[in-house]
Amino acid sequence: MRIFDRSRVRTTALALLAAAALVGGATATTQAASTTRSPVAAAKKGPTSVAYIEVNNDSMLNVGKYTLANGGGNVFDVAVIFAANINYDTTKKSAYLYFNENVQRVLDNAQTQIRPLQAKGIKVMLSVLGNHQGAGFANFPSQGAAATFAKQLSDAVGKYGLDGIDFDDEYAEYGNNGTGQPNSSSFVHLVSALRANMPDKLISLYNIGPAASRLSYGGVNISSKFNYAWNPYYGTWGVPGIALPKSALSPAAIDVRATPSSTAADLAKRTVSEGYGVYLTYNLDGSDRHTYVSGFTQQLYGSSAVYTP
Repeated sequence: MRIFDRSRVRTTALALLAAAALVGGATATTQAASTTRSPVAAAKKGPTSVAYIEVNNDSMLNVGKYTLANGGGNVFDVAVIFAANINYDTTKKSAYLYFNENVQRVLDNAQTQIRPLQAKGIKVMLSVLGNHQGAGFANFPSQGAAATFAKQLSDAVGKYGLDGIDFDDEYAEYGNNGTGQPNSSSFVHLVSALRANMPDKLISLYNIGPAASRLSYGGVNISSKFNYAWNPYYGTWGVPGIALPKSALSPAAIDVRATPSSTAADLAKRTVSEGYGVYLTYNLDGSDRHTYVSGFTQQLYGSSAVYTP
C-alpha cells in the first residue's frame, strides 16, 4: 500500500487502517562532546521508543522533553531526523545525498540540536528518503555506485556526530530522469558497504518500497546488518518481513497528531504482550502532549510521562 507524503498528509489514509548504541566519536567535535555529557537519566525497562521528527516543521529537541514519572528515564530512546534525500545528478548520472535547508540547519547546529539529546542518552539517526528524481536505494547501476553512496552516508554520520542511518524507500519514482528500475543487488550492496563503513552505528529499515523486499542477493542476506525495522503504516499493527529478532522489530506505528490515543495505547499493550522490543512514533511537535504520551508509556513502561518545556 502506498502512503501519502509524510511531510504533508501521510496519516490521513492510514487512519482508516486503524480498525485493523553509540555516537562513534568520528570527529573532534563529537569526541569533545562525549567527554562533557551530563548525567544520563535513569535506565528504564521495556521496548525501545523511536520518534521521527519532521524537521521542516518541528524541533529535534522535542524528543528530549519527555521523561517517565517513575524513575525519570527518557520516554524516547531514538530520535530520527526526517529527512535527508537521495537525489539524482543528471549530468554525472549518479545518486547523491542531499539535505534541504531545514535538515542542513539541524546538522550545522548539532551542538544545540543533536548533542543535548545525545547527552541525555538518546540516539540520533538520519533518515534518508527518495525525492521524485529516479534515484533510490534499489537501482544503483553497479556495486561501485552503491558503495559511493554508502560512503556519503557514513561520512555524514561521522561529520555530524550522528548515531546511524535510517532507510525509507519512498518517493524515488524509479525510472525518472532515465534511471533504472529496481534491481536485486543494489540494496544488498548499499547496506553491506554501509555496515562495513560503520560497524558500530545503527542502521534501521522503514519497511516499505522496493528496497525492503530485496534483502538477499548472491548468497548474501543483509537482514542481520540492521539494528531495527518497523511498520511504516501509522495507526496499524504489522510485523516487518525481515529476519530480525522480536527485540529489534516494531509492528506498532503511531502518528502522535493523528492516531487516536486509545489506538496508541492498544498498540503499546500489544507490543509488550507479544514480546516485541520497539515502538515507533511519528510527528511529535512542540506542544505538551504528556497526556497522550502517557497513554502508551503506561502500557510500555508502567509509568506516566512528564513534559518539561
